[in-house]
Amino acid sequence: MILTAVQNDPRERFAAAVTLHRHAMYRAARALLDGDADAEDAVSEAVLRAWQAFGRLRDEKAVKSWLIRITVNCAYEHRRKTARVTYTDDLEPLAGGAEDEHDSSLWDTVLRLPADYRIPTVLYYYEDMTTAEIAHALGIREGTVRSRLSRARSRLRTLLKEESEYEI
Repeated sequence: MILTAVQNDPRERFAAAVTLHRHAMYRAARALLDGDADAEDAVSEAVLRAWQAFGRLRDEKAVKSWLIRITVNCAYEHRRKTARVTYTDDLEPLAGGAEDEHDSSLWDTVLRLPADYRIPTVLYYYEDMTTAEIAHALGIREGTVRSRLSRARSRLRTLLKEESEYEI
């Protein structure tokens, strides 16, 4: 793992972890928040909080799910604090083209899912996290993750079918 390859300096290990998982953190925040700027704010806050707690991280092998959990908590907190505002400037699905290899219409459809289904879907399909890792990151049971993924797939099928009917 990249963290063990870095010297014993905790700053370097932390920087390597954030660099490695920054896109995953952003996608997790973006899945919960309505705008790119809000997601970036949540990730910035998560990086700060993660740095403050980095010395207490017991298992650096779990750093990805640990960073995702902090990011999700910051995104939820940001959502609670801010009034619901729709940004018309945010036309790109991801800031800086972070996910150009994925179909943007599918990403847009995933973003239309309810938050309870959206975040596990993003973590499972876009971040290749296991259901156990997602359960740990979100603080829910693994069975709940599996059921939310199943319901999300069902909703995505319905939404994609509706979209294709309108395009014909």
